[in-house]
Amino acid sequence: MSDLLTISSGALTAQINPLGAELWSLADRQGREYMTDADPAFWAGHAPLLFPVVGSLTEDKLRLDGEEYPLARHGFARRSRFAVTEQGESFVRFRLTDSAETRAVYPFVFALDMAFCLDGSTLAMEAKVFNPGDAPLPFSFGYHPAFAWPLPGGAEKSAHKLVFAEPEPQDVRRVGKADGLLQPEGEPTPVQGRELALSESLFTADALIWTDLASRALSYGADGGAWLDIAFPDTPMLGLWQVPGARYICIEPWAGHADPAGFAGDFRDKPGVMELGAGQRRCFRIDVTVREDASCIY
Repeated sequence: MSDLLTISSGALTAQINPLGAELWSLADRQGREYMTDADPAFWAGHAPLLFPVVGSLTEDKLRLDGEEYPLARHGFARRSRFAVTEQGESFVRFRLTDSAETRAVYPFVFALDMAFCLDGSTLAMEAKVFNPGDAPLPFSFGYHPAFAWPLPGGAEKSAHKLVFAEPEPQDVRRVGKADGLLQPEGEPTPVQGRELALSESLFTADALIWTDLASRALSYGADGGAWLDIAFPDTPMLGLWQVPGARYICIEPWAGHADPAGFAGDFRDKPGVMELGAGQRRCFRIDVTVREDASCIY
């Protein structure tokens, strides 16, 4: 815990761990916590960054140009120590670059920058993936923040819901519990129009996954309690997950997803993988705005 870096806007205070450039805490001026309690009985994560893959690969192997590389679920960024490149009272920036260790499982040069900036009641987070090499850089990226469920403000856990910016009538997807691979069959969405009433029963079959989300923003909260407005303009997919019984809900904007069940092709051909040309970069932003004891904006 002593390694955590603290930034503040007055209205909010955030703490970030350089190990994984992971957001550990987001609290208001009253000290009320909006992130997970990270109870290890359920899941000890906070908000890992998913790079260079989102989800699981078939047999945990990255297949590339006829070679195989061992790469665990969600990649290595979440277990890598980022360097602090700049820090002020209300912001901090980190960078992770390739090393002999990363190239052994992902044979590319890269730079992953991660910035956190507090402005009033909003925490803006932005990841930038840069290709400093000569060859195209294939990758996926995702956020995995675990927010408190229930949120501060006194509303019951059962009263919490998501309200999407747009209607979401399409089927949702699941991953296999044994292998973590994206299942081919969809299932009817639990979203009613734009609203999803949250209950632990939604997650007995693991995460809910939208592979083609219409919305790029949503609100999470409960009438009579606090709300979080979450905007993710650069990520077209979403995962929603928790371990039933835990006091968090993971709202995960993704650009990429797990290998489809049965996929054993080249990583570049995997659905959800994008490529950066030499000298190119791509940004992924997520903004979280805290509204204490308010109502949904959508």
